Amino acid sequence: MIYLRILLVLAALGLAGCGSSGGFLPEEQRPPTIGPDSKPQYLLGSGDVVSVSVWKNPDLSVSGVPVRPDGYISVPLVGDVLAGKRTPDAIARDIEQKLLQFIRTPKVSLIVEQINSDEFKNRVRVVGGVSEPKSISYREGMTVLDLILDAGGVNEFASPEGSKLYRTIGSDTKIYPVFLESILKDGVLDTNYGLYPGDVISVPERRF
Repeated sequence: MIYLRILLVLAALGLAGCGSSGGFLPEEQRPPTIGPDSKPQYLLGSGDVVSVSVWKNPDLSVSGVPVRPDGYISVPLVGDVLAGKRTPDAIARDIEQKLLQFIRTPKVSLIVEQINSDEFKNRVRVVGGVSEPKSISYREGMTVLDLILDAGGVNEFASPEGSKLYRTIGSDTKIYPVFLESILKDGVLDTNYGLYPGDVISVPERRF
């Protein structure tokens, strides 16, 4: 539903419109910084694969652990732990609590090795005038430029300075200008925003 809503917004505004240039954007027109507390977090789901590391206890550390269809993972010594619809940090803290009866001060870290669930919320997309429009798994620290380069750069029909970032938080979709030509040709990085799960970059193509 979220993806459909974004597509409708794209259609309503017209992807082929060209924006003004310069590459610079006033601070008040840029996407607000999303702090750690409000930043979208990955929630594990069935099919994801994780590794569990217990500090100074290699015998209790495991990798390649799948999240089962019932939402649980199996961890040495403590058995089944609920992982579905929970963040890696919350799962790690839960494992620590369960290990307290066996270890004095357990320290657990959980790393997502493979993302196979919750496809929309944990992906970013680029559409329009790029060599290979695509949807890829979100990676921490990704920027607009990273996504464009991953898509093979803009194509010969692109009008990159009119690009847009579509970001949906809850039920609200916001649209921000991306001066992509200024980023690629002039190194003006004002609109090389950091990306977040669910973001869509639209690169318009010229009308002939």
